[in-house]
Amino acid sequence: MKALVYREPQEMIVADVDLPRIQEETDAIVRMVKTTICGTDLHILNGDTPEVEADTVLGHEGIGVVEKIGSAVSNFRVGDRVIISCVTACGHCTYCQEGMYAHCENGGWILGHEIDGTQSEFVRIPQADHSLYLIPEGMSDDAAVMMSDIFPTGFEIGVLNGRVKKGDTVAIIGAGPIGMATLLTAQFYSPAKVIMVDLDDYRLGIARDFGATDTINAGDMETAIEKIYQLTNGKGVDVAIEAAGFPATFDFCQKILAVGGHLANEGVHGRPVQFDLDKLWIKNVTVTTGLVSTNSTSRLIEAVEKQELFPERLVTHHFDFTEIKKAYQIFENASDSQAIKVILSF
Repeated sequence: MKALVYREPQEMIVADVDLPRIQEETDAIVRMVKTTICGTDLHILNGDTPEVEADTVLGHEGIGVVEKIGSAVSNFRVGDRVIISCVTACGHCTYCQEGMYAHCENGGWILGHEIDGTQSEFVRIPQADHSLYLIPEGMSDDAAVMMSDIFPTGFEIGVLNGRVKKGDTVAIIGAGPIGMATLLTAQFYSPAKVIMVDLDDYRLGIARDFGATDTINAGDMETAIEKIYQLTNGKGVDVAIEAAGFPATFDFCQKILAVGGHLANEGVHGRPVQFDLDKLWIKNVTVTTGLVSTNSTSRLIEAVEKQELFPERLVTHHFDFTEIKKAYQIFENASDSQAIKVILSF
């Protein structure tokens, strides 16, 4: 089969690789229908996740059709159309029982990371009973792909960790795909203001269309911080959500927090950041980090079914899988291409 294979930082190839096979009785083999590219894939290619070994097939998102199942798989049948969770969960270990599927003792984030992933024609899904979701009747393919990772991540690591509540002032730093998913799901809780901060005026315009009450271009960071304080009557924001993964964006977040505020970091960081504990210790702030556990996926799927959430709005580009290298270029150069999420079809 054809697959996108990681070789080393800055190098990937489309190659013929062996078809996956059932290795454990809890496995399923899924024929991919659509996949996408995540910012984490770019971090892998940039060398930020050195634990990824050469010749690993990339990708941890997508939808497909169940082709084979192991003897212990009971929740799915051959022919089922399924959403592939970016996190593999066994459902019974200590962490899974606590809802922390990201830290599953028998899985976690392994697709496209520790084992071959979804940017391929077929993929093996370990612990299939707890790592796949049936696609509801009527849900579009594009919406379903967005349920694999980006919306659970934005909702859990940004909105829920940030404790967004009615009347809050929320700042989201980074108007990329994860920031946009955070923006859309933050509105479940009716915050008074949602301020989107980014360097790209086009994306800031999209954020306004998606419900941001205010937008700020961070080309001059000091000026941008001043604008945040002007919008909050000098108090700062109740929730600052770091959605970019850079030292400068984390620093921005810690500089705009109000007393009692929450800083929710959802960006992938490949370098250390400066943590201003000398300024924050007295402000009673909470700082959270996390890897998505996808324990909110069913809730988000239900929101789509009720037409409370339209995740397909983030999809800007479609490609055939044979064009995956072009799709990576488009996604990586989003400021020029105006890409948010790209879909690859098989």
